[in-house]
Amino acid sequence: MSALSYKKNDDIDNGALDKMTVYQECSSGFNSSPIQAKKARILLTKLVHLMSTGETFPPEEATSLFFSITKLFQHKDPSLRQMVYVAIKDLALSANDVIMVTSSIMKDVQSSSDNIYKPNAIRALIRIIDASIVQNIERLMKTAIADKHPSVSSAALVSSYHLIPISKEVVKRWANDAQDSLSAPKAFPSSFSYNHYSVSPSFMYQYHAIGLLYMLRAHDKMALMKLIQQYGTLEGKLRNPNALVMIIRFIARIIDEDSNLHQPLIMVLQDFLRHKSDIVNLEAAKIILQLKNLTAVEAQPSVLLLKSFLGSPRTVARFSAIRILNRYAMRAPQNVVACNVDIENLINDPSRSIATYAITTLLKTGDEVSVDRLMSQISGFMNDITDEFKIIVIDAIRSLALKFPSKHQRMLSFLAGGLRDEGGITYKTAVVEALFDMIRYIPASKDAALGHLCELVEDCEFTELSVRILHLLGTDGPTTASPTVYIRYIYNRVVLENALIRAAAVTALSKFALVDDPHVQKSIKVLLTRCLDDVTDEVRDRAALALRLISLDKEEATNYIAPKTQYSLPQLESQLALYVSGDKAQFSTPFDINTVPRITEEQARAQAFELKSKATEVSIKSDKPEEQISSATEQQIKDDNALKEYAATLSAIPEFQSYGTLLKSSKPTPLTESETEYVVTAVKHFFKDNLVVQYNVSNTLDEYVLENVVVEVQGDFEEDFTIPIDRLGPGSEGIIYVSFSRPQEFFQTTLYNNLKFISKEIDPETNEEQDEGYDDDYNLENLEISAGDYLVPSYVGSFTHQWDELSNEVVHTFQLGHETTIEEAVQHVISSLSLMPLESSDVVTSQTSHTLKLYGKTITGEKVAATGVIVSSSQTGVVLRLKVRSEDESISELVAEAIGA
Repeated sequence: MSALSYKKNDDIDNGALDKMTVYQECSSGFNSSPIQAKKARILLTKLVHLMSTGETFPPEEATSLFFSITKLFQHKDPSLRQMVYVAIKDLALSANDVIMVTSSIMKDVQSSSDNIYKPNAIRALIRIIDASIVQNIERLMKTAIADKHPSVSSAALVSSYHLIPISKEVVKRWANDAQDSLSAPKAFPSSFSYNHYSVSPSFMYQYHAIGLLYMLRAHDKMALMKLIQQYGTLEGKLRNPNALVMIIRFIARIIDEDSNLHQPLIMVLQDFLRHKSDIVNLEAAKIILQLKNLTAVEAQPSVLLLKSFLGSPRTVARFSAIRILNRYAMRAPQNVVACNVDIENLINDPSRSIATYAITTLLKTGDEVSVDRLMSQISGFMNDITDEFKIIVIDAIRSLALKFPSKHQRMLSFLAGGLRDEGGITYKTAVVEALFDMIRYIPASKDAALGHLCELVEDCEFTELSVRILHLLGTDGPTTASPTVYIRYIYNRVVLENALIRAAAVTALSKFALVDDPHVQKSIKVLLTRCLDDVTDEVRDRAALALRLISLDKEEATNYIAPKTQYSLPQLESQLALYVSGDKAQFSTPFDINTVPRITEEQARAQAFELKSKATEVSIKSDKPEEQISSATEQQIKDDNALKEYAATLSAIPEFQSYGTLLKSSKPTPLTESETEYVVTAVKHFFKDNLVVQYNVSNTLDEYVLENVVVEVQGDFEEDFTIPIDRLGPGSEGIIYVSFSRPQEFFQTTLYNNLKFISKEIDPETNEEQDEGYDDDYNLENLEISAGDYLVPSYVGSFTHQWDELSNEVVHTFQLGHETTIEEAVQHVISSLSLMPLESSDVVTSQTSHTLKLYGKTITGEKVAATGVIVSSSQTGVVLRLKVRSEDESISELVAEAIGA
């Protein structure tokens, strides 16, 4: 920049501001007399700019600046006063004694004129007060909330929101004023017009009022329902689209928490699809398509609306619509097929982001025939999009490969190209993850995929990625037809790479010593011996350990080098987190690794497969894939911990200590409505020879105490004993255990339950219970023992191979009716049988027919496989033909009959 073109305030534009210079200029400028409004505004702008970029002032300097700024209150210039409040609001966090300027600020807040700086004064006021003063400004804040000026009302509402952490009880008293402001007419005064231009009416205060009311009533479902009923209609008083979007999200939260409200509230959401605002339409469609247990009929209006947005001239509308459809296609691709023609028109959209989403959506909704054509179109613009969208494409390719295994060669070719392209570690990791999945779940692709990974590891700039690839080569390489092919690639890493990669390569090499080939074993020993001269301790130690283990008996060596079981990583992480978060006494004993369960490779793959399936289910609370995966992982940990906690609790009860290992525990089954006076849920625990039913009983009545609480059960099982609840106070919970002897054979039955107890009334005045009570009972829902209770979902690499190995086939046909869709039938079969869907067969791709492949084991270890062919026609409705094979004919019969039970 030349000296001639330099201007005094250019340092603001390029950010070259010196903190001390600004401090000195402000100190002298604010204390000068008379006050120069223009100069003071420039200084305040510099000061605010510094603080907004992260600069901070020590408390002494901040306090000096703060009180220097307060001298500017003497000037009446509105623009200066605005900047004064902006600066005060920022400095109040670090300055001392800021409460001394409260009176000056309150004078502006109480001003009857509609000054432009009155909203700023309200915002600054709540930054400088503490909890002891909130009550003193209550009347002022309530008046501001009801102000007819929309910007003043908005400022008061937002400020109230920020006061909740300081004094929630006081702010609660303003709820009625906030609700009244929703319907009160507000408008900018006529003084805000300029010549023939006028300010448009603003309803943003409605959005702020709704937000405040939600914060005050978030834990009161009935109050939220009332708010939705009052304002959640097209004819309601809300005219701000943002406020309606907020209402839509309230509805989503309530449906997510209480599935019983799904039906009435989805009608409210569908009404919003007809709103005149695009953002309300799109938000309603997004929320509807994210709902759990959504039927095709309920989804159709939203899909049709989004279809109309695909042809919108506005880029943001097209992007929003295709993004929502893309996410919904993960769950129900068959319901998006109707939009395929419109989606194909977006492949050549000027926006590469829209084109990427269009392609990936078509990949999810298309059939096997269209794969090659779509893959060719994708290759055309991969170089024109960012890594973020490349990852979306790669994820779609991975899903497509698992969906159509016969097309794996085309997918591998595309992914191999992705490995050669330029990209960051996140993109490269996504490609490698896709190849890993193909190796795990598509055995036919293993050799080719390993070859592509070998090429990558030869020239990979990312250490973390190289280590992961070497680990996979060591795990899967020895099981291939030509294991020696991979030894050269691995040993090259020992010679050419850094210490981390060399250590990983040594471990991978050691696993090839387990191959049943003396020449290979001899070669591996020679290579590992060379590694003993490495300059890094880690590499030398791994090589020495490997050589020592190889010299052992083969079975013993296998247990160390390539063990058949591994620790459950989610459980290990959970247990370690609990251990390190404990007190000092906990560290007095070492961490017991034996408390962490070990799982087989098959179980590990089943867990990984389940996590990937859950990660594709869009959650209302999060649209981010990484958060969905994290949520799925947390849910798995929660399920694992629940089984472990059940086992620990039951083993601590003397009556159950002889029952042995807990084989399976069901999820809690409600036996009453959630709003009744006694809330009861049941959990079924299966042991080798026993069934224990755990009844969780909650007494919601405040005026009654229950004693000797038992559940009287009638059914086909022989009851052994009951462990009752001796006393159940008001608002408390307790557990009843009923133990049954379970026969060796599996069968379905029903348990009829009746809650019995002695009820004693509590005197409301003395809060003492009466000496004598009376016998009472409460009828509970029946508890079903179904075939799914005896089954555990399990993963198997080749379903066809496992199907051919099993015999004892049983075939049943079921008429599911005209009202059931194929998608609903698939979910019903999966939930009823409690088996794992394989080869992406839980994803329905046709509205006329579908084949479902399921696999699992019984609680005693017998293998079970099932195939279900589901056909839909206008004459017969939906028909299911279920074939079941297992190691025992009685098990096949039990599973086949489960659908009709």
